[in-house]
Amino acid sequence: MSTAHTETAAHGHGAHDAHDDHHDDGPVSHSTFKGYMTGFVLAVILTAIPFWLVMGKVLVSTHTTSLVILGFAAVQIVVHMIYFLHMDAKSESGWNMLALIFTIVLVVITLAGSLWVMYHMNANMMPMSVHDMKNMP
Repeated sequence: MSTAHTETAAHGHGAHDAHDDHHDDGPVSHSTFKGYMTGFVLAVILTAIPFWLVMGKVLVSTHTTSLVILGFAAVQIVVHMIYFLHMDAKSESGWNMLALIFTIVLVVITLAGSLWVMYHMNANMMPMSVHDMKNMP
């Protein structure tokens, strides 16, 4: 029994290794050094431009600057997902995309709800004038 186990383990191990060489988890794209460097360079550029916009006070309006920075942030998220996380619509039969959409929906609901609550707390809880403050108990 020991000999059969040793023999099976020896043959099974070799067969298992050969099977592992041909087995993959689906159509996941494996990046190359060039792909990682492309992603890195894009990430640096997408970080440096907003930094320059803020530090150089290039745009006069803070609202415009904020929107531009949010745009660069969204593009950088996509760059990270494609070049570093190897996510696309085809990976893992679309389950990655479904998980991403679910995450985005949850984040939007959480952020919108938080901003809504904070705005209304600020508008409804703060005294409107010095006169109102004097009349408070």
